[in-house]
Amino acid sequence: MALEIKHLVGGYSQIPVLKDVSLDVQPGELVGLIGLNGAGKSTTINHVIGILRPFSGEISLNGLNIQDSPEEYKKQIAYVPETPILYDELTLREHLELTMTAYGLNHQRAWQRVHQLLKTFRLANKLDWFPANFSKGMKQKVMICCAFMTNAKLLVIDEPFYGLDPLAVHDLLELIEKRKKAGVAVLMSTHVLDTAQKYCDRFVLLANGKVRAHGTLNELRQLGDHSGESLDEIYLHLARDDHHE
Repeated sequence: MALEIKHLVGGYSQIPVLKDVSLDVQPGELVGLIGLNGAGKSTTINHVIGILRPFSGEISLNGLNIQDSPEEYKKQIAYVPETPILYDELTLREHLELTMTAYGLNHQRAWQRVHQLLKTFRLANKLDWFPANFSKGMKQKVMICCAFMTNAKLLVIDEPFYGLDPLAVHDLLELIEKRKKAGVAVLMSTHVLDTAQKYCDRFVLLANGKVRAHGTLNELRQLGDHSGESLDEIYLHLARDDHHE
């Protein structure tokens, strides 16, 4: 098993945002994390990548517990945040080299992989550009290149489609498919449910800091009278039910 979260209670300061969240992501699987704003998606991701410490519960990746082996745990993860995080004083080339160093990658082999990524995302002629020269979408592509150049066992991708043009969205989804085939586990939060329905293997729907539903599309359809409905329709039904509680 790649990522396993058991009975996670967590959040910011002393206020529990997440209340007994359990989920897993298997190698070679893309799991979609969905929910309304404030449902706990970003809080879950921040716990998975180690920014937040759990109040209680366990998070492990390939048998390594984040609290017992934080460095070894984090070496297995690559993260694409919703809002790109770049250093103003570093060029694209320097961002890539910093990532190689941070992950202990062989620079020659890493550059071979990176050159293909730069070509895919049309950044190959921008290695000496600084972040001030990049659009929001281009910054997002830099983050994608930095994450996908690694040998991470788990990719954590937070709302990746905002700011990306349709061609870049297609290229990102193809990259994810290739990594899945190589046995990489992928956890992705998104509000773009029609795309999630096409590409995700399973879904975890969060509401009010709890797992409201989880499973494949067919399993979600069986939770109520949702036979034949799309993920978008099922999500709206469940979200309205929670809102009215």
